[in-house]
Amino acid sequence: MSSQNSSASTSDSATSAPAAGEAVDTHDQRAVRASKRDRLLDDGVPAYPVAVERTHSLADVRAAYPELQPGASTGDVVSVAGRVMFIRNTGKLCFATLQEGGADGEGVRLQAMMSLAEVGEQALADWKALVDLGDHVQVTGEVIASRRGELSVMVHRFAVASKALRPLPVLHAELNEETRVRQRYADLIVRDEARQMVYRRAAITRSIRETLHRRGYVEVETPMLNLIHGGAQARPFRTHLHAFDQDMTLRIATELYLKRAVVGGIDRVYEMGRVFRNEGVDSTHSPEFTTLETYEAWADMYTMAERMQEMILDVADALGAGRQIETESGTISLDGEWAWLGVYPGLSEAVGQQITPETDADTLRAVAERFEVAVDPAWDEQKLVIELFGEIVEPTLIQPTFVCDYPPAAQPLARPHRSQPGVIEAWDLIIGGMERGTAFSELIDPVIQRERLVEQARKAAGGDDEAMQFDEDFLRALEYGAPPMGGIGLGIDRLVMLFSGAGIRETILFPLLKPEAAEPSGAGEIPHREET
Repeated sequence: MSSQNSSASTSDSATSAPAAGEAVDTHDQRAVRASKRDRLLDDGVPAYPVAVERTHSLADVRAAYPELQPGASTGDVVSVAGRVMFIRNTGKLCFATLQEGGADGEGVRLQAMMSLAEVGEQALADWKALVDLGDHVQVTGEVIASRRGELSVMVHRFAVASKALRPLPVLHAELNEETRVRQRYADLIVRDEARQMVYRRAAITRSIRETLHRRGYVEVETPMLNLIHGGAQARPFRTHLHAFDQDMTLRIATELYLKRAVVGGIDRVYEMGRVFRNEGVDSTHSPEFTTLETYEAWADMYTMAERMQEMILDVADALGAGRQIETESGTISLDGEWAWLGVYPGLSEAVGQQITPETDADTLRAVAERFEVAVDPAWDEQKLVIELFGEIVEPTLIQPTFVCDYPPAAQPLARPHRSQPGVIEAWDLIIGGMERGTAFSELIDPVIQRERLVEQARKAAGGDDEAMQFDEDFLRALEYGAPPMGGIGLGIDRLVMLFSGAGIRETILFPLLKPEAAEPSGAGEIPHREET
């Protein structure tokens, strides 16, 4: 016990209690709470016990007594614990609302009642003096219904299970997004929606895995540290492995390793995990995010479209969200056939003139100027088409649409189209005006793939930070003979966004943020509730 108390008292000066004889600043809630912590310790009572008696969860009590009549007593004694979310200390009878996390993220709450007659004068005084909003407490008492019919525990005894040194945040309406994502732990305490997002995301990833397992896929893990970055066109994060004195990068995609697995005979393979791209941060992009990549031998982009639609519909069913999603842009219907739209026909219709793979760069720059799309003078025809489609057409595609027949520059790892010259067998799935995933009929010809990677290497040498590196080992794997295959890349964060209507920072539990600016002690913190 002495070592525990010693360790517990080594808090920083900002949270420690005043020295003996020094007055407590009652306007500094952290100081007030720290003094209560020290009072517990001085009385030989642990402020952070290793365990407390707990016979039931709050949910157990609610489930066992769903319809007690007002004023009813059960004679059943339980020991429960939770965080104090509401407290009212009035004379001889005190009330507190305890909360615990529910199975779906919605907080389960139960009232605790503390009366002078049940606990005695000293215990009631201790409760009033030592327990604050945000504290975890344990209470033991009889299950009753209050005179107003509120299911409650009439407390016989209580213990502090964890003393909170910071006050709880105010109601979520007063917390801006920046504060919510920066101090997610506080957000989770006070907002059911924040906790529900965690459970919703877990249900989505669980549903996807179940769909893939049903289809015979096997989940694998591939390296996050890469000697050569590839599988996408993106700027990587760079690091250094001291053991090998070797510069390395964090992976930007899982594609090339998963394809190696298919070459080796793992015909249906997937990985769900973090990838890292050293690029911009906005409402739809994060430097680290979660992707699903799947590869299936003997499949093509049309097979993968079926897989993608199946996964998303299964997610909708698993969430109980239904097949109609209400958004600011209108109702998205997941039912029925999903549309297919070629890049060149779609762009042609949107700009009112014919655009084909043969359209020259000057014509495309004129279109960009007419539609006020910013372009780089160094971009070639293919890059211009990709950018124009993304800026002009993509935001208008609200219903699920497989955008297909891209120029080869869009996906260096996709095979040439089997019947249409100048385009590749690849699609992006656009829902709600945003890309949610992509798929290819994968390029397995090692000769063409070598040419594509050589071209990428040239771009990298010319200063293109997003170009892929040349991966000789990947080419060697293809030279052993890869079966025809289709592949999918699905942004998990963007799928959660679709089903929640939230921005990407809300869907990631702990998103990457800029460091907090140095501020005076107490400045820049979450506004707090007034203490009762």
